[in-house]
Amino acid sequence: MRRVLDALYTAAGGLAALSILAICLLVSAQVGLNILARIGGPSLSYTIPSYADFAGFALAAASFLAMAYTLRAGAHIRVNLLVSRLPPRGQWIAEILSLALGGAMVGYATWFSVLLLAESLHYGDTSPGIVAVPLWIPQTTMVVGLGLLTLALLDTLVESLRSGRPVLIDFGSE
Repeated sequence: MRRVLDALYTAAGGLAALSILAICLLVSAQVGLNILARIGGPSLSYTIPSYADFAGFALAAASFLAMAYTLRAGAHIRVNLLVSRLPPRGQWIAEILSLALGGAMVGYATWFSVLLLAESLHYGDTSPGIVAVPLWIPQTTMVVGLGLLTLALLDTLVESLRSGRPVLIDFGSE
């Protein structure tokens, strides 16, 4: 089960990286077209329709899909000023409380994101740009990302409870 979950988190991280690459390619292409228009004049003026919308959708996908992978890699920003001064048992308790509270909060956000997705499907909501994209498409990446983060938080909570020590707090590497 551990390998399946880690592969799932890694795949989501890979999709997030591809989303960042898509943003870079899309924006670079539009910049190139803008330069072409400046050099060649109005006859060579082209634009990628709704490129800003697509870049925004890719940014949302990258942000949400990367969260579970980032958590499991121990790369989320943490404030360790207080926790680093606690004894090992206190660090473990702080991690358990953080994971439980985070899991509950992200689970709540996931639930309401699913409701938003269902509402967008029901009403046929589309983006307001030149290319009208059904909003359920970018919202799906948000729901999947939040769902994976909820799973990763609960997975890490169970791992921490089983090991009897913190699994994410590593002050030697910071």
